[in-house]
Order: sequence, then C-alpha cells, then structure tokens
Amino acid sequence: MSVPRDHPRYHSLMQREKLARGYEQGITVIEGLIAHGRGEAFDYLIGEATAEPAKRAIRAAAATLLLASMPVISVNGNTAALCPAQLVHLARVANAKLEVNLFYRSRERARRIAAVLKQAGAEEVLGVEPEAEIPNLSSERRLVAKRGIYSADVVLLAIEDGDRTEALVEMGKRVIAIDLNPLSRTAQRASITIVDEVTRALPLLTQEVEKLRGLSKAQLEELASFDNRANLKAMLRHITQRLSELEP
Repeated sequence: MSVPRDHPRYHSLMQREKLARGYEQGITVIEGLIAHGRGEAFDYLIGEATAEPAKRAIRAAAATLLLASMPVISVNGNTAALCPAQLVHLARVANAKLEVNLFYRSRERARRIAAVLKQAGAEEVLGVEPEAEIPNLSSERRLVAKRGIYSADVVLLAIEDGDRTEALVEMGKRVIAIDLNPLSRTAQRASITIVDEVTRALPLLTQEVEKLRGLSKAQLEELASFDNRANLKAMLRHITQRLSELEP
C-alpha cells in the first residue's frame, strides 16, 4: 500500500506499514503490533505532541546518559522497525552501546534486528549471543550481553514489559523508559519515564544530549535529579486537561 503524503494520518499509517513490513521480514511479532496499537491510543490522549512533562524527562534523561559510565540502549523489534537510524545516532552521540533484547526471542530474530541496526550505521550490536542473565527474571528478556545490559549503569528502553524494568532497577541500574502509557508498570518503575512516542522522543533526546555536553558534572547531576512519580502525575494532569477541553 502507498500512503498519500497529504493523508491526515500519514505518519501513523507509515508507522503501521513499517511494523507490518518488519513482521514480514521477521523483525517484529504480532504481539508487538498489538502493543503499538495500544500506544497509539495513549498518543491520542496526550495530543500526538511532546508535552512539557515529557520535555522535562528528556532533559533529565540526556543528563543521565552523559553522566553514565556505561550507558546501553536496549532495542526490540518495534524500535528496530520504526527508528533504527535514530537509535544508532543517539548511541553515537551518547557514547552508548546498542543491544538487542527480546521477549519473543529467537536467535534468528535477534540476528535480523542486529543486521537492521548495522545497515543503519551501527558498528557493533550486542545481544545476539547473550552470555549473562538478569536475576529474578524468567522471560527471555533475562538473556543479556555481559558487556552490555548486564554491566550497564544506565539502560534506555522503549515499548517495554514491566518485569524487566523492575529487575533492572533491582540490580541498581538507572532505567530511562520511553512509554506512551503513564500508567504502565514500566512507566511507574523506571527511574525516568519519557511519556512520548518513540520516533518523536529520540531526536529530541539526541539534540538534548548534544546541547548539554558542555555542562559540568555538577550541573548535569542537578538536571539528572528527577522525581519520576511527580512528573508522571503532571502528565496525567495534562491528559485530564485535554479531555476536559475536548468535551462537547
């Protein structure tokens, strides 16, 4: 299908096409397409734009990435299908590693996702042959790279299940989540939650990392100090306000 550029839902329909194409290529799974649809519903609620609470979270996330000694960006099928170049660009700017981590895992699917990232410019992608496990986690997401997520001090993830987020936090890691649902366990358990659509959030996060790079450690630490629960409440107030304004 060819989506007309003047279609009012062009961006949304193109994302669906990318995910469907990813399924045909063995990158995404049907369950991931369902998760994307749920996220779209929340995007309607926030107004399909980056809200102020999300901008605050992006700033804190950028400072956190710059302070990290070993940041890792976790990549699943949906993000690989939607925004591989953006992931690679952020990894380069933030000096972070890229790692494939999947709930519905097969070695072949992990290999295909790594190939997509390398085609987008990544020099190294971890996670195809995991050597370590996240403690207290039974799903396939427990399988991680020793030099990647297992040893990371900061992990950035998107379109996530809450179990791994909780397990990573229990390991003492700071978790930055990009999640359109402010009520999800991922959003609630993460250290910093960016409630925004991933292809909007990643370029803004990359720009913020570049902008903050010249700040001192003390300045970055001040920006990275973040009350995630208070910010999620602000996002819920934003949604409530929008809904009240839309009442007929």
